[in-house]
Amino acid sequence: MRVAIIGGGAGGFFSAISVKHHHPDAHVTIHEKSLKLLSKVKVSGGGRCNVTNGTDSIKTLAEAYPRGSKQLLKLFGTYNNQDVMRWFEERGVPLVIQDDLCVFPVSQNSQSIIDCFMNEARRLGIEINTQSGIRKMEEVDGQIELTFIVENVQNERYDKVIVATGGSPKLSGFDWLEEFGHQISPPVPSLFTFNMPAEPIKELMGVVVEHATVRIRGTKLRGDGPLLITHWGMSGPAVLKLSSFGARILSELSYQCVAQVNWVNEVNVDMVSDRLIRLIKEQPNKQLSNARLLEIPIRLWIFLLEKCEIPKEITWSQLGKKPFNKLLNILTNDEYSVSGKTTFKEEFVTCGGVSLESINMKTMESRAVKNLYFTGEVMDIDGITGGYNFQAAWTTAFIAGKLD
Repeated sequence: MRVAIIGGGAGGFFSAISVKHHHPDAHVTIHEKSLKLLSKVKVSGGGRCNVTNGTDSIKTLAEAYPRGSKQLLKLFGTYNNQDVMRWFEERGVPLVIQDDLCVFPVSQNSQSIIDCFMNEARRLGIEINTQSGIRKMEEVDGQIELTFIVENVQNERYDKVIVATGGSPKLSGFDWLEEFGHQISPPVPSLFTFNMPAEPIKELMGVVVEHATVRIRGTKLRGDGPLLITHWGMSGPAVLKLSSFGARILSELSYQCVAQVNWVNEVNVDMVSDRLIRLIKEQPNKQLSNARLLEIPIRLWIFLLEKCEIPKEITWSQLGKKPFNKLLNILTNDEYSVSGKTTFKEEFVTCGGVSLESINMKTMESRAVKNLYFTGEVMDIDGITGGYNFQAAWTTAFIAGKLD
């Protein structure tokens, strides 16, 4: 049996290895259009490679996917994050689970993951061809014939083909799959940060609030968790989670909207009010600059006081009712104008791709073309930050590699 893997990234390598695990006698070839293999693995997690998430709940794992959650919940029963961690450890790549449940190699270097894949591919006799992009596919006599982009390279026929090409920022990137009869969900960016060019809060770049909530005015979109102020606006898990779940809505808004920030991550305004009243009672003679709600970093606290036009030198006992209410509103419902987005680090994640309606999600086989399978972000599956996108790739690659 001859099997072609289209794409030399995470899903491509893992599906190739899975094919050899399930079908040891199969001849497996990876076709990568560029000169670089596993390029996304290389830059993931700032060059450390966040291989998966360490949660011990499959339900929690599945909830991290704005698109594909329901289907992955079932697939995780077959192959999940615990299986992946065991796989790497058994191949000499020890892993560490951080407090935020992100999982990295102990080496803190993505090269450990790349070396593992290259060694495993070599051991299993997997053929790897670079600069081997595919122009089109055709069904011929029960096989799939691949036509290559590079001229003078002879067409190849395979018994099975697994598509692991990843996401594409342009709809045209899926033309060759649409021509083959697949439904395509138009791609839009996911997992991005907010640009706030007109907002002076950018001057606080580097400040982190550990627990904040971000909403988009006029929508039901919401994200919570750590929030990072950057030199272009806002980032951190709270924003990234929101951008992931709201990818299509934010695209429709042309990334022009108002972000509402709850700096204390508390929806009950009365509880926040009670905390401020307690500060007034317990530290009446302290200046506002020296006595604050402790979850608010000092630089941000001073900024918020200035935004409320409250002198930082006054004492809590001098704070009148009107400025008190202004401060309470800023803490629980601060507003910032968003104008544009920025890709998160070097990683590019899209929502969209081959519609899950076009795929048998028990086997990853195409419903339009027999013997054609899919894995990873080429499908309309994507997750929030924290190792989830790689996990979706490992799981779908393992199951695609069964070639059921």
